Amino acid sequence: MMAILDLWALGITMTTNTSNNILRSIFDKEKLSGTNFLDWHRNLRIILKHDRKLYVLEKPVLEEEPPSSAPKAERDAYKKHVDDANETACLMLATMNSEL
Repeated sequence: MMAILDLWALGITMTTNTSNNILRSIFDKEKLSGTNFLDWHRNLRIILKHDRKLYVLEKPVLEEEPPSSAPKAERDAYKKHVDDANETACLMLATMNSEL
């Protein structure tokens, strides 16, 4: 039974990775060059929506980290937001033309 569950989970992971790679390959073909901002921005939003990170563009990260006395859920949400914002920033920088 465990082997079946492992194969099933692997199938989900492979499907997710494949669709993620296909979407991200859009950016390999269409880097931001300055004149194609609207297309680049639309593609960025599609990828972030797929990755469930679109909120990063719409909601700024809090300036201060929650105190250690804050509930764990609040601290975890802050850390996830910071991590997602960093990943998004790296994606954006990697998909810009080197001349920019």
